[in-house]
Amino acid sequence: MNTDSLFRPFSLKSLNIKNRIVMAPMTRSFSPNGIPGADVAAYYSKRAAGEVGLILSEGTVIDRPASSNDGNVPHFYGTEALAGWQNVINEVHANGGAMGPQIWHMGIMDNHASGWLPSTPFEGPSGLNRPGFNNGNTMTEADIKAAILAYGAAAAEAKRMGFDTVEIHGAHGYLIDQFFWEGTNLRTDSYGGKTLAERSRFAIEVIKEVRRQVGEDFTIILRLSQWKPADYTYQLAKTPQEMEEWLIPMAEAGVDVFHCSQRRFWEPEFEGSDLNFAGWAKKITGKATITVGSVGLDGEFLKAFAGESAQPSSLDELMRRMERGDFDLVAVGRPLLADPNWVKKIKENRLGELKGFTKAALGQLVMD
Repeated sequence: MNTDSLFRPFSLKSLNIKNRIVMAPMTRSFSPNGIPGADVAAYYSKRAAGEVGLILSEGTVIDRPASSNDGNVPHFYGTEALAGWQNVINEVHANGGAMGPQIWHMGIMDNHASGWLPSTPFEGPSGLNRPGFNNGNTMTEADIKAAILAYGAAAAEAKRMGFDTVEIHGAHGYLIDQFFWEGTNLRTDSYGGKTLAERSRFAIEVIKEVRRQVGEDFTIILRLSQWKPADYTYQLAKTPQEMEEWLIPMAEAGVDVFHCSQRRFWEPEFEGSDLNFAGWAKKITGKATITVGSVGLDGEFLKAFAGESAQPSSLDELMRRMERGDFDLVAVGRPLLADPNWVKKIKENRLGELKGFTKAALGQLVMD
């Protein structure tokens, strides 16, 4: 298995990385009261020392009262939380890595199993986090404007602190995705609409505000998914034309890299072509893309939460697609969560030393 293509450097605006491997964002509820501590910094710096090209943080929430449903998810606002993130990026840089925070607003959520609740009700486009399940408030235009500004402010803090890039979380049924989906966006004002393109207004305004606050030279990544937690087979864009109408305005608004979330990276997005989501996004927009979805393991990530283990798998199909030019970067989740030295082992062809993944790794910050 020739993996040389994974180990070419990549540069785009503020982002200069040693290889094409990205640590995918994975929610880690290890930040009491929203403040990432020394253990979180050590967890990320171990991955930097293990030669991950770009680390994308777990989701870290913006400054809105109900942006989170979990008191242990990190904040990207407030003096103490930002000091914690400053320590994280300092340690990552000291270990030769590059990093961007994934800035996040969860939108309408189920109540957390712990019983923790935010100080105000959850907020979203229409109070729904899936069809028929209302668990919060419909955002007013003033709420929407405030949220857009909060995304921009978080991105500006990331640039100020020396992060290399920022990722906007627009996937997986959270706030931006709730605006995209007709099942959760029932609005009749200019933030709603019958078409996906119309329902993208909120996302476009977030992107424009982030770009305004970070300037032209800072790399903006946007994470998107077709699937929804309530419907894993769902497609927001059901045809290449619909995807074009969705993605091109966001590219024009300021996205530099599209991070295209799939459950399995090898699955084609539309009939008649074997291109995956990242392949189509690159073809349509001309922008750089990140592919993700069960890279390096034989089981998919959703089943990991149900306790299913996964074993290392071949990267041959990934390399075939990468060498064809379908995408620029490859995001890896569970293998890096379980093993900070996964990249080194791939680079040095130490395949016999690769670890499998078990649910136990979800409950700890694995350091070796």
